Amino acid sequence: MYLMKNIIFKLLLVFAALPVFSQTQVKGIVVDGITSESLPDVTVSVEGAGVTRQTNALGVFVLNQDIPVGEQILVLVKNGFVTKRMPIIINEGATLDMGEISLAVDVVEEQRNISLITLNDNDLNGDDDDGSANVSGLLSAGRDVFASAASFDWSATFFRPRGLDNADGKVLINGVEMNKQFNGRPQWGNWGGLNDVQRNREFTQGLKANEYTFGGPGGVTNFVMRASQERKGGRVSFASANRSYEGRLMGSYHTGLTENGWAFSVLASRRFGDEGYIDGTFYDANSFYASVEKKINDKHSINLTSFFTPNRRGRSTAITQEVFDLKGRRYNPFWGFQNGSQRNTRTREIEEPVIMLNHYWTVSDKTTVNTNLSYQTGTIKNSRIDNGRLRNPAPNYYQLLPSFALQDLNPTTFDFQNAFVLQQAFLEDGQFNWNKAYESNITSAGPREQGKIILQNDVIEDTQINANVIVNSQITDNIAINGNVSYRGLSSENYAEVEDLLGAQGFLDIDNFAVSESQDGQSGALAQSDLRNPNRVVAVGDRYKYNYEIDANVISGFAQAQFVYNKVDFYVGANVSSTTYQRNGLYENGNFPNDGSSSGSFGLSEELSFSNGGVKAGATYKVTGRHLIDVNTGYFTRAPGIRNSFSNARQNNDVVFGLESESVQSVDASYIFRAPLFKARVTGFYTGFENGSDIAFFFTENGLGATSGAFVQEVLTNVGRRNVGAEIGLEAQVLPTLKLKAAASVGQYTYSNNPNIYYTSPNPGFESNDGEGVGFIPGDGTVALENLHVAGGPERAYQLGFEYRDPEFWNFGLTVNYFSNAYVDPSNLRRTGNFFIDSDSGLPFNDVDPVIAEQLLKQEEFDDYMLVNVTGGKSWRVDDYFIGFFATINNVLNQEYVTGGFEDSRRSNYRSQLEEQQRGTPVFGNRYFFGNGTTYYVNLYVRF
Repeated sequence: MYLMKNIIFKLLLVFAALPVFSQTQVKGIVVDGITSESLPDVTVSVEGAGVTRQTNALGVFVLNQDIPVGEQILVLVKNGFVTKRMPIIINEGATLDMGEISLAVDVVEEQRNISLITLNDNDLNGDDDDGSANVSGLLSAGRDVFASAASFDWSATFFRPRGLDNADGKVLINGVEMNKQFNGRPQWGNWGGLNDVQRNREFTQGLKANEYTFGGPGGVTNFVMRASQERKGGRVSFASANRSYEGRLMGSYHTGLTENGWAFSVLASRRFGDEGYIDGTFYDANSFYASVEKKINDKHSINLTSFFTPNRRGRSTAITQEVFDLKGRRYNPFWGFQNGSQRNTRTREIEEPVIMLNHYWTVSDKTTVNTNLSYQTGTIKNSRIDNGRLRNPAPNYYQLLPSFALQDLNPTTFDFQNAFVLQQAFLEDGQFNWNKAYESNITSAGPREQGKIILQNDVIEDTQINANVIVNSQITDNIAINGNVSYRGLSSENYAEVEDLLGAQGFLDIDNFAVSESQDGQSGALAQSDLRNPNRVVAVGDRYKYNYEIDANVISGFAQAQFVYNKVDFYVGANVSSTTYQRNGLYENGNFPNDGSSSGSFGLSEELSFSNGGVKAGATYKVTGRHLIDVNTGYFTRAPGIRNSFSNARQNNDVVFGLESESVQSVDASYIFRAPLFKARVTGFYTGFENGSDIAFFFTENGLGATSGAFVQEVLTNVGRRNVGAEIGLEAQVLPTLKLKAAASVGQYTYSNNPNIYYTSPNPGFESNDGEGVGFIPGDGTVALENLHVAGGPERAYQLGFEYRDPEFWNFGLTVNYFSNAYVDPSNLRRTGNFFIDSDSGLPFNDVDPVIAEQLLKQEEFDDYMLVNVTGGKSWRVDDYFIGFFATINNVLNQEYVTGGFEDSRRSNYRSQLEEQQRGTPVFGNRYFFGNGTTYYVNLYVRF
């Protein structure tokens, strides 16, 4: 077999050289340093010369472009292998035959890949609306020292590179976009636990040239999950951790491309745990993957990939400083004991299998066409308690905490006694009382026909079809063009579902927020979830409360030209897209009947349509082979997500008033230094956003057109943001076994204007004041956010560290990381004209002190903190088996720190906030997310 390979290799080199005898050439074959198998898709380049090729299926490469004569550096790069840099001498008109070049497996990178729970698992617990969970994962495919720091060491702090949201980057699998149309963000849980088949990742930073898509300021990550691209062999691993899960089992096997042109790849894994670092956060996940590819001939290959990763886990939430002081950072109010076992009221369940068909057509040695078709269907379920008209049963409800008893500015002895009783009760228990919930639904005569409290699911049931055609053509040695035409169609069903009646026989389907006292919760059009089925009693599995469909269609096109020359590389690209959304209400809500007074709730809404486009360009100037200047810029518009297009999609057809496409401007400039023993990158960046939109849902006590408190929808439009800063990455190979590294990100991410704002609500007594029935507009209709910081992790992060790689295949690394300039998410309601209005009289306050008001509205900055992380591993070769382990310990010093938080909007005017500040402990204080203490991860694996 080896002899045959060499014969074929030499023949290929002879034929490849025939038409270019007069040119300078560099050629060779690249093989795996351990198995001696040929390595395809290795990127081979002459550093600083703009000469790049990839090895073919037999590992052969031939560089026959204009290569500068003299001393050069040949660079070979492939994911999973150590980058190789070789000094060469180029003579005019001569052919340099490098023969067989071996690449060593990157053991450290391999260990990181199989331990990458930050990317796939931490994000699985993120809120749908949490854009910080976790954009750092997008950088995991990068080989840059800064990207490594952001992905592996900074992600636990919810650090967001360049202050960007998850929706600002694109995630592809085999060229198919995986970002959700609901909010533009990738649903990482759809491919959690597939680490072994996600090693082949292609990452493009920012708006740089990408062969698959136009991209975004957050970059593009493409996971290549093709059977033929997986390294031949198998792997079995076991991991133990105390972060998200307690254990993980994984096994995979890949045949590689067989002699008859078939390739097969399979994987199965399980992740499990009674709880992670946070109390009550159980983990139950399985993952299955299968891919088969047939190479029909030298021009055509067909690949079929499917994966299914059903997972369930318990969730946690932000807590106030008061609760933290009493219960600590592991406290989670969502769970309680039932029959001696933990049960979480808030669980997240994802079951969305994906199947995709990929056709690869090599039209010629210059042109390829990739056609992709994918189908995804399934559900995302988030459970929660529906307590009807009962008092909020949450164990950390404000009336159950000591601060409630001490809310008067001059508390009495009796108040202190009550506070002590509440404190002791919370310390002794403080968890959800499942027994009490069941008791509420059971009388002495047996189960109630109509329960008072149940467990519900909020369900999103999506069916999505993606289709695209990607064309890449090397027009000349210096010019390449890329193009993409794609279609994405989504049919989404959204509804509430009865998960558990908690001992009752049924539950009355009415809107308890909208029930007035005279209705007594039993009758009246206003309270009905569905006027067409009044006073319906629902059972387990029934849909209730809200039920609607969303249809979304996106057609887009992308074109790009890349130019490569000795001194400069540059590119230009453009995209266009057309997006439509339409809601179809399946219930006629009693608050929004189809009587002509509003857009109604039953049937079709108006169709929203957005036409968008953009342009980008960039260049790399090669001062020398070691010094480069890189600049990228772009401007584009994008349609708002489904989430921010309908003001209250669960109850009516109202579209957001003043909704527009968001515009994005981006520019970055980098200085890059590359030498065998030292690498550096310094980047300055700016990203501006205009005409953004956002919707929030909460309960407030302060006015807004309601006679009392109201559950409101807060709608922001014309949101402007400005992200500016710098990134630095340094790496020095001081010894063959020792590498020093440093990274830093210094940014400022602020609102650039005062957005427009209005409120809607289904509550009785809520009245609009805009003259058109759209909603309640506070003050002048704007919110004072300009120059406030956009919340989302620390704006500044610094790292110093080292990596030691011993020739005996063990390694150790340590990093010291420092974080600062993180801010609380501001309450918009507090920063409207409503802040200065007495909610009882509707008149302005007459006792406002401007200095105190400014102090009350000052945005909180979190304390700085430092985290120390260590990693280590060892591998052995035993005959044809490779055995290894990898371990990480994060936050070695057990530092306490805040990763994020938000201001409460329940009491949001001047007097109520002044009272809150004057109390020793506020009743409605800011809510915080606290980082984990010391955590570990250990992985053992066998590869064969």
